[in-house]
Amino acid sequence: MLRLILILPALALLQCDRDESVAAYGAADRTWVLQEVNGQPYEASALLRFPEDGRIAGNAPCNSYSGTLTAPYPWFEITDLTATRAACAGLEAEGFYFAALLAMTQSEVSGDVLILRNEDGYEMVFKAAE
Repeated sequence: MLRLILILPALALLQCDRDESVAAYGAADRTWVLQEVNGQPYEASALLRFPEDGRIAGNAPCNSYSGTLTAPYPWFEITDLTATRAACAGLEAEGFYFAALLAMTQSEVSGDVLILRNEDGYEMVFKAAE
């Protein structure tokens, strides 16, 4: 019994290091291309990747970006979002993309489709790049 009491905290610590984000549930090792936002096609180019546990990275219409993914699946929360500072004609589309991405609170991976949504009914649909 004493051994079990000593082992349980050690097992709990091992679980803390395991990635429980959307990456661990089918989104890792893929590049996700934004297809639509709230049912409307997204005309610019935006890519999302999960390069390592607890991290996101990608390319928005003008800049590359990265951030920290802090919520366990199916929840979705990004903190510490940073981007390069290049200017281009797509800055308005980029601002829209970042605002939408930061507003998402839930994730779902189904095959080659990644859906991010929030409780207000907003949704972003990504497709895995081939």
